[in-house]
Amino acid sequence: MRKDGRKADELRKIYIKKRYQKYADGSCFISFGDTKVLCAATIQETVPPHLVGSGTGWVSAEYSFLPRAGKRRTSRQRSFSAGRTHEIQRLIGRSLRSSVDLSLLGERSVMIDCDVIQADGGTRTTSINGAFIAMSEAFKKMMKLKMINSFPVKDFIAAVSVGIVNGKPLLDLCESEDNDAAVDMNIVMTGSGRFIEIQGTGEEYTFSDMQLRDLIALAKKGISKIVKIEKNAVKK
Repeated sequence: MRKDGRKADELRKIYIKKRYQKYADGSCFISFGDTKVLCAATIQETVPPHLVGSGTGWVSAEYSFLPRAGKRRTSRQRSFSAGRTHEIQRLIGRSLRSSVDLSLLGERSVMIDCDVIQADGGTRTTSINGAFIAMSEAFKKMMKLKMINSFPVKDFIAAVSVGIVNGKPLLDLCESEDNDAAVDMNIVMTGSGRFIEIQGTGEEYTFSDMQLRDLIALAKKGISKIVKIEKNAVKK
């Protein structure tokens, strides 16, 4: 049993509320345990310069950590180039684009804003999961307005953290587990079981092939459950 009473292969409680914001083209409030993120999608009739004239669309994301999302206040982020923020929003964007047939969007973009309201570990993975739902809601609106002719999502995607804490592989780490982890990983996969991204680090610790396989197997199990929850949310 873990500090919050979960089993090693158990996800935190997941809560999703769509259409959380009135004016966004698609929005989703999502929580994994005490980590809470608001994701909002905006449809834009523009594309990045390298896609002008291509007939192809784009999906991107921005990520922000509110000043009192954590136990201590952090300075309000005013710069796009903040290192960790920039890396996370690029991860979110890459993950979303891997699930979309961009050619079906025409020369339009969908921007997803992910704002961490409260942080207790797994903010980037929670953001990816919420962003996917907000993006899907925006695509539904585009279909309703006849901006696009078909739903452009090729496959669902989901993300989760795993790690080795006190010698044991654990799924969906909360902050205290993340701080104590000898190995920390974030894994993004499609609903059909293909990998999008694997980010893994040994914190002054090395790990074996067997431990890596155990962590990946644990992530696959968690992602399979998350995808089922996402499918139910998107279909409603």
